[in-house]
Amino acid sequence: MKTLIKIFYFYLTSILLLTPALSTERVKIGLIVPLTGEYKEIGLSILNSTRMALNSINSSKIELLPRDTKSDPKVTLKVSKDLFENHGVRIIIGPLFNENNIYLNKLPDITFLSLSNKLQNIPANVISAGVNAYSQIKTIKKFLESEDLKKTIFLIPNTSFKDEIENAIDKTNIKIKNKYIYDTEPTLLTSQIEQITKYKQRKQNLIDEIKRVENSSDDNKEKIVDKLKMKDTIGGINFDSVVIADFDQNLKSVATSLLYTDISSERIKYICLNQWFDKTLLKETSLQPIYFPSINKKNYESFVIDYKKNLIMSQIRFLF
Repeated sequence: MKTLIKIFYFYLTSILLLTPALSTERVKIGLIVPLTGEYKEIGLSILNSTRMALNSINSSKIELLPRDTKSDPKVTLKVSKDLFENHGVRIIIGPLFNENNIYLNKLPDITFLSLSNKLQNIPANVISAGVNAYSQIKTIKKFLESEDLKKTIFLIPNTSFKDEIENAIDKTNIKIKNKYIYDTEPTLLTSQIEQITKYKQRKQNLIDEIKRVENSSDDNKEKIVDKLKMKDTIGGINFDSVVIADFDQNLKSVATSLLYTDISSERIKYICLNQWFDKTLLKETSLQPIYFPSINKKNYESFVIDYKKNLIMSQIRFLF
């Protein structure tokens, strides 16, 4: 949300600076987010964040008109049309989800600052303001270069997000060793990770080495065998870092499969997409250290304090 406030602040101040009519007129800005239903809490947080951005600008020339989309594309179109026809709104912040953008090309005179992180298949009058795959992979690219990692593999789920990731890889020109598309179904996933990491071959290497030592004339072969039996595999791996382009439980499933195939975070660097909000991931000690693009932690903590303070001190009123 700290990022959202910065985005809103930029948009709102740009409107003030670039619109000549604002010297004498107020500008009305719509905000279309879910204020009821399943995603109500997210919508209310965005509404509060937007109002905090307006307060920081401290201008009486901007009027915010919130509307409830109910996370429904048709309702999104309806409330947007009402804002335009009955209130003269030409700039709208939102909608939150990419699915709600589908009818907005019917309102070409309105500019929508969508909060979605999707860049593909959006109408010409919609600007994506979310933290998208391109911006995250661009940041990961800088990290790989700073860490001198030259054998990175990308693991991409076979979902609707796949094309977004692949396009971002192409556009950023990030240097990677290889990319693999995996199935999110657990049994298939494990098998695919075994193939990618050549687990069975490395496992067989260990079995063969134990047999070789046992059949040798080495005086210390019992101790050597005991040490070998403490290992899971033998053999190098042909990558030094892995980017897992997934989220939540799927991300953890992929990471667990990698750990199962004896690819520990001591051998390679684990990297994922923006996961600063997932505290459960940080508790996965076997994965640490794990790297991901993130917001500024100190700024975020400062924002949380301000956000809670404003939430307590102000009574929210909605204009439906």
